[in-house]
Amino acid sequence: MHDPSSTTLIMGLIVPLLGVIAYRVRALDLAGTLTSTLLGILVIYLGGVYTFLALLLFLIAGVAATKYHFDEKVKRGFSSVEEKTRSIGNVLGNGLAVLIFLIIEAITRQDVFWAAAFSAIATVNGDTLASELGKIYGKRPRLITTFKPVKPGTNGGISLAGEFFALLGILVIVPFALPLTKYDFTMALAILMGGFLGVNVDSLIGATLENKGLLDNNGTNFLASLIGGLIGALVFYALGG
Repeated sequence: MHDPSSTTLIMGLIVPLLGVIAYRVRALDLAGTLTSTLLGILVIYLGGVYTFLALLLFLIAGVAATKYHFDEKVKRGFSSVEEKTRSIGNVLGNGLAVLIFLIIEAITRQDVFWAAAFSAIATVNGDTLASELGKIYGKRPRLITTFKPVKPGTNGGISLAGEFFALLGILVIVPFALPLTKYDFTMALAILMGGFLGVNVDSLIGATLENKGLLDNNGTNFLASLIGGLIGALVFYALGG
């Protein structure tokens, strides 16, 4: 847990305003707005400004990627109209694992849980960009479990373009974690590995548990971000961070 600072307090006051903006542009419905506002305040209180900014970047990038060629994605059957506005399930699916890791870091004060938290953020950011942009640019997606060709937007489908956008989404999260640790290289590598493997775990869960109806997309996102965070933590610990 971080000591309150003027920057933290100012950011805490800005969070509700950001929630109103997200609601007005229909990125989130009312329940999603209220939940994301509460989550944002908790993240600032527990993780400080850098963690909040990483999550804010995820929100902005996710909204932009979702809206990008949205009508085309709906027309081609890759997306549904309901996906344009997100609710409480999506907020918790993408943010709950991060909050869990931040709570543990606040208790233990160990850098390994920074690696877990940012790996979780990297996982959901990478997955969102891979999914939304991969639907447009992934020409020949294949199911991760069998490598058989599938339609873009299929749960568990992966493509070279999707993997590229996933890596890009992970890379932009890394700089936010570096001011929080003296183990810069170890932290960066942990987030890269945790995030990238987390994104592909998301695809694996989508191709198996989600396609069997055992999880919905929000449950898949939560489980993948939790696993991605744990992988990042293990890598950080194994490298002596």
